[in-house]
Amino acid sequence: MDQPLLSIIVPCYNSADYLDRCVESLLAGDHNVELLLVDDGSTDATPQLVDQYQAKFPKKVRALHQPNGGHGQAINTGLAHASGVYLKVVDSDDWLDHAALDQIMAFLNKTVEQDNVMDMVIANFVFDKQGSNHKKVMSYPQLPTDRVFNWEEVHFPFGKYLLMHSVIYRTSMVRDEAQLQLPKHTFYVDNIYVFEPLIYVHKIYYLNINLYHYFLGRDDQSVNDAVMISRADQQLKVNRIMLHFYVAHPEVGKHLKAYLSKYLQIITTITSVLLIEQNTPASLAAKKDLWHEIKDLDRKLYRHFRHSSFGVAVNLPGKVGRKMTVGTYRMAEKLYGFE
Repeated sequence: MDQPLLSIIVPCYNSADYLDRCVESLLAGDHNVELLLVDDGSTDATPQLVDQYQAKFPKKVRALHQPNGGHGQAINTGLAHASGVYLKVVDSDDWLDHAALDQIMAFLNKTVEQDNVMDMVIANFVFDKQGSNHKKVMSYPQLPTDRVFNWEEVHFPFGKYLLMHSVIYRTSMVRDEAQLQLPKHTFYVDNIYVFEPLIYVHKIYYLNINLYHYFLGRDDQSVNDAVMISRADQQLKVNRIMLHFYVAHPEVGKHLKAYLSKYLQIITTITSVLLIEQNTPASLAAKKDLWHEIKDLDRKLYRHFRHSSFGVAVNLPGKVGRKMTVGTYRMAEKLYGFE
């Protein structure tokens, strides 16, 4: 078989109830795709389902099984086996739009034929909230369209950033240049996925197409507010990994550095609010330690974060201050959309 144009990694953990919708959307059309269905130690019918898909579509689907290692380890496993020119991660409860996938694949094929492969291709995604008729589209009107560009032309306002759902990477860039390895048994690693590889991204292309449908509505979903508060330690772990990566790479260009700084500031704000909402002596101490760590690692970054409106808001003193912090954050969350 010729090299696949696009490898799609689908991390699967107890996904039997909704995996069909995801996989069928990825198999739609006669596309040169490679589906890597990574069963992450599931205890339901997921292992059998992924094996059935491989048996039914042996030229397109690979079933990979691993002991439970979490979302990040499933991506690591898929990345190790990916052979496509390009790479995308699709969560097992999400799906891709058929017509949009046709357009994306046509573009990716064109870049290969013209020997002009991109480091990163960006497309829109849709918040597909259960029970809601209004589907919020996350698009990027600040970006140039229909041409190649680099970080000098990326000027997102605060609160605007790339999510895993919006990016397609060059596979060799992620695996061989960035050598990305996500931590095991850790939630919210998608933030690392769209942070660390970016220092190796030089050629970017934005397609104003609604490709990815990001499903919202399951009670156990990691972005559920109550779940996020209970997993504030996981958010903190990811925040620290991103912080140390940022500090360890001071040589990046100023435009990319500005983007990474803004993204890190958003993540630090979210972490701080979750630790405040957890409202235990340990969580409040952890928040204080995080800000001290930023100060110790990079005083210029600390001053920038601490004197911003969000830095001031998440460091208001006392119980009343913490209550005001949470209220302010919830309003900003709706205004900026970084939920």
